[in-house]
Amino acid sequence: MTRFCDETDFGFGWIRDEFLERCSHALAVDGAVWIVDPLDGDGVDERIRRLGHPAGVLQLLDRHDRDCAAFAERFGVPLFVVPTMPVPFELRVVGDRRWWREVALWWPERGVLVCGDALGTAGYFVAPGERLAVHPLLRPMPPRDVFVGLTPRHVL
Repeated sequence: MTRFCDETDFGFGWIRDEFLERCSHALAVDGAVWIVDPLDGDGVDERIRRLGHPAGVLQLLDRHDRDCAAFAERFGVPLFVVPTMPVPFELRVVGDRRWWREVALWWPERGVLVCGDALGTAGYFVAPGERLAVHPLLRPMPPRDVFVGLTPRHVL
């Protein structure tokens, strides 16, 4: 079962009901749709096509490939894994270690911050009363500098 969320004029998100709660997003920039950390789900492809023309699939964390390759193949677009190349967003390095390579996507014009794993809202991330928290494995050494100076309106 797929549940849609994060509905905005520039995109949407979706969560597939499963043991580990994971969220994917589609973001439209000037008619081009960037698909971020996608999971297959009922109705997702149709929603992406209605949003605009797919431009690429972004995998923000090296070890969580999800259904990224399948989406890239289906839509005939490139797959960027922990991208460093030009996309219409700022990419900020969250971790560049052998065991944790991740970038965050910052879209300053919209005030959108997208994190693959460093930040989350799932029940196993947050303590009572929290809405957003650092990944449990990163708490001893949380990424700090990557988020300095950002004032997001949306954290995805």
